[in-house]
Amino acid sequence: MFGRVALPEVMRNRDFNLYWAGVVASQIGTRGTVAANFFQVYDLTGSIAYTGLVGAAQAVALVVLSPLGGALADRVDRRRLLQGAQTVALLVAGLLAWLTLTGNALAWHVVLSVVLTTAAATFDQPARQALIPALVPRNQIAQAIALLNPSRELAILLGPLMSGLLITVDGPGLMYAVDTATYALLVVILALLRTPPLPRPEERRTVVQSIMEGARYIGHRPLIYTLMSLDLAATVFSAYRVLLPALAVDVLQVGSTGYGILSAAPSAGALLATYSVFRTVERSTRQGKVLLAATALYGVAAILLAFSPVFAMAIVAALLLGGFDAMATTIRHAAVQIDTPDEIRGRVTAFYQMSSRGGPALGDVVVGAFAGLVGPVVALSVGAVATIAVAAGFSVNDNVVRSYSGMVSDDHA
Repeated sequence: MFGRVALPEVMRNRDFNLYWAGVVASQIGTRGTVAANFFQVYDLTGSIAYTGLVGAAQAVALVVLSPLGGALADRVDRRRLLQGAQTVALLVAGLLAWLTLTGNALAWHVVLSVVLTTAAATFDQPARQALIPALVPRNQIAQAIALLNPSRELAILLGPLMSGLLITVDGPGLMYAVDTATYALLVVILALLRTPPLPRPEERRTVVQSIMEGARYIGHRPLIYTLMSLDLAATVFSAYRVLLPALAVDVLQVGSTGYGILSAAPSAGALLATYSVFRTVERSTRQGKVLLAATALYGVAAILLAFSPVFAMAIVAALLLGGFDAMATTIRHAAVQIDTPDEIRGRVTAFYQMSSRGGPALGDVVVGAFAGLVGPVVALSVGAVATIAVAAGFSVNDNVVRSYSGMVSDDHA
């Protein structure tokens, strides 16, 4: 007889498991839609630079609205805020599905839908991240994030893969219809969660004062603002998503199905790295050095992707990209969540997402414009070299990231 495999404690939590399932389903739809957005704009315009406007739309919404979303996440019921944001995104996805399926979608429609969906996500993401500590004990936060991140990667794996297949069958409209359904599912699941109420501050602050309080907190936490700068620098330089349609269609000549597979490969790499990532955040006392090594190797993998002469090698490079990114992302996210008290967590998460999500979006614009001048291969390789240089700079100098052990002080004063 085989002995029972012991589940991690965090997976014995009913509310966390429900939330986990809902997030994965919603992310499958969202990530499939992002891939479809890039492909549809490139298909409609034939321009890498115009395709980069998808990232520009995300960046604008993130920078303008993230602080407000974080402030609301610390002032109102986070489940209700999530449900409202998901409902807005549901309506946008449904409208884009209708426009596309009826043959009336234009490139600017897609870009506008990205603006609106990302605007909803700026209220969604801080609440989504900040809700985790309300579902699990503090000593399980790192485990919860270590499970949620690869689950997110599973969604990013299945989403683009499904997107490529649906585009092949009947265009991007089918993907947008599926996205609409997954938003509806998460809205229902959120209604079933049981979470304690937020502690209410004795003095009621205005929204602007709340936002400034979050900014001041980050300013007094060197680990958080240094991780933000590292995240922003690395993701801006090595933004590869905007280049995948051109690499798949023009360089590797594998069409929409190949594009879906290539878009999904980084997430497959992240899933393959799940065990190593989980053990690292659970046991390693040198997580800062691991983070910097993973960031540098992410750049190396991007160079390999840029110069891949055949589709099989490009897939291997994309797998490596995903594995190294999963390691770096999990360590960064866990450090920020552990180092932040619950009453301010939404605002800190919102500011952090300006780098973690805004970086790739801004990178789509920068790298997309650069690729319009020099081509996707040169653009990606030059950006990757810059990412390696940033990680090397942090590695050779004494700083809070390099010395980060994975253990953050309980003193939040």
